[in-house]
Amino acid sequence: MTKWYAVQVETGREDAACALVLRAAEAAGLADAFDELFSPKRRTLSKVRGELAEGLEPLLPGYVIAVARPDDLDAVAEALRRTPRFTRLVGVGETFAPLSDQEVSWICAFTQRGDRTVEMSEGFVEGGRVVVTSGPLVGKEVLITKVNRRKRTAEVELSICGRKVTTKVGLSLVRKKG
Repeated sequence: MTKWYAVQVETGREDAACALVLRAAEAAGLADAFDELFSPKRRTLSKVRGELAEGLEPLLPGYVIAVARPDDLDAVAEALRRTPRFTRLVGVGETFAPLSDQEVSWICAFTQRGDRTVEMSEGFVEGGRVVVTSGPLVGKEVLITKVNRRKRTAEVELSICGRKVTTKVGLSLVRKKG
């Protein structure tokens, strides 16, 4: 049974950190320690020179997710120590704590293995309440804490290793009712 662990890395260098960790793990013969290593992304939609353009941004800036068996945790920690850039397993006190089942479920509800990208959602505002009509936020409107119509984002709050983290996901509000 694998567990998911949060790894703190330099903000803005999440993809590079994944590549460096995997390269260091392979060089040390520890590549089998990782079932998956990824930086979750969110799809964005913004105007560039008057045209709508899609893009990708980190869902959790400064973090990557390492999926490994608890028996392989020492090998994961060793691979992180051998990485030439800053990487640190997030834990509670001196113990490396895996993400809770709720935290893993949250990420899995919005992404899938092989493509850890949260797609854009669409919706509208009705009577001061956001109604999502398509995308991963359908039925999860209660998670939205703030909406930025101009930037086409919704802030959602989640917990990572017991810490409250606010992140943004794509939400395009296409029309306004009432």
